Amino acid sequence: MIFVAKNGKDSNNPLHGLGALINRELTKWFKNPVVFIITIVQPVFWLGLLGKGMNLSGLFTANHFPSLTLNPPPAQQQLIQINAYFSSLQSHIMTNLFGVPDYFSFVACGIIIMLTLMATTYSSTSVVLDRRFGFIDKLLSTSVSKTTVIISKIISGTLRALVQAVILLGIAFLFGLTTGTNFSPLSILGVVAIIFLFGMGMSSIFVAASLRSTRLETQSAFINFVNMPLVFASSAFFPASLMPSWLQTVVNANPTSYAIDAIRRFLIDSSGLGNVAVDFLYVGAFAIITTTISIVLSWRFLSK
Repeated sequence: MIFVAKNGKDSNNPLHGLGALINRELTKWFKNPVVFIITIVQPVFWLGLLGKGMNLSGLFTANHFPSLTLNPPPAQQQLIQINAYFSSLQSHIMTNLFGVPDYFSFVACGIIIMLTLMATTYSSTSVVLDRRFGFIDKLLSTSVSKTTVIISKIISGTLRALVQAVILLGIAFLFGLTTGTNFSPLSILGVVAIIFLFGMGMSSIFVAASLRSTRLETQSAFINFVNMPLVFASSAFFPASLMPSWLQTVVNANPTSYAIDAIRRFLIDSSGLGNVAVDFLYVGAFAIITTTISIVLSWRFLSK
């Protein structure tokens, strides 16, 4: 096998075979054109149907406000001022609520992280399939360690999610994503970094949950159980400040919210980077802790 060291020189390397295993996982993805195309096209539907379809800014137009009747009628100058006020009301309300004049830019950042979350689930299904078909047993009979097997699943799942998220970001720009005054080409690097850390953390959780699973049905049930709360108990679609106080507590503890906040500060926020360092520390700690837990659990539960 390609994972066996030549002359035993690499047999003691705990990461021996890591590059080959990551390449195997990514090659399986790229060589399946149907899955590859669907994973790219599906997020475009989310942007179009959810981002553009939920035109919240359209709620704050003159047609949705009752007619203004004044007695005596206002003077011409007063009427001009009133019309100007209502004309700027839409932008003012949207900016105060979402930080940008249009809802699409706000929700697009949430959809990017939602895609990352869902894309990392494939790393766990890969573990289940490799256990069922005996590939992991063959690996563990060589010099490849359990740590290497798990890290390869985590990194390949993260890279897969990162590729999809970057493509989706480019499509969001084509759809009219409004950037903030602080946006620069370096902001893209910040977005990529936070997506990578968040992807590592989520991929580790799903991989850890699949270590003793041999049925895709069980893993699918766990994925659905985790995904929905993480997405909807976050600031992906609505500002946390407007949520009930009990839900704000959950949102503020959810790493998904911190990843989304970092992306919004890099892309659409005009007030500065703010607490982006806190976002990175929180998501980074989340990634380190979950990856460590996943590796430790593999030592016990990933058997030949």
